[in-house]
Amino acid sequence: MHVAIRRYQLEDPGSVDEVLRRVHEGFIPIIMDAPGFLAYYALDSGSGTVTSVSVFEDEAGAEESNRRAADWVGENLASMLPSAPEILAGEVGATRIKFDQARRAQGQVLQRPP
Repeated sequence: MHVAIRRYQLEDPGSVDEVLRRVHEGFIPIIMDAPGFLAYYALDSGSGTVTSVSVFEDEAGAEESNRRAADWVGENLASMLPSAPEILAGEVGATRIKFDQARRAQGQVLQRPP
């Protein structure tokens, strides 16, 4: 399993909610179609930043997510970002998931309005 983490500093710290709305409506459908897609999370990481975490079966999927993100961000968010994102990627070395709790948490996220 591979993960790609992208951290975006926003030009206007008050635009976090707008960026997350755009990601929810526009980018998530794109990344879900990437080969090996497992999960995607985008969060308000404080101080006018948005961080995304993409989880894939293999390195090729994680790399593809970075390509898709770069294309989508360039077309949809470029005016809101003063610089390129910080990107971290790598193979997962340790993991544990509580599936029942994860399902409940996912349901809460899906029910929250964007």
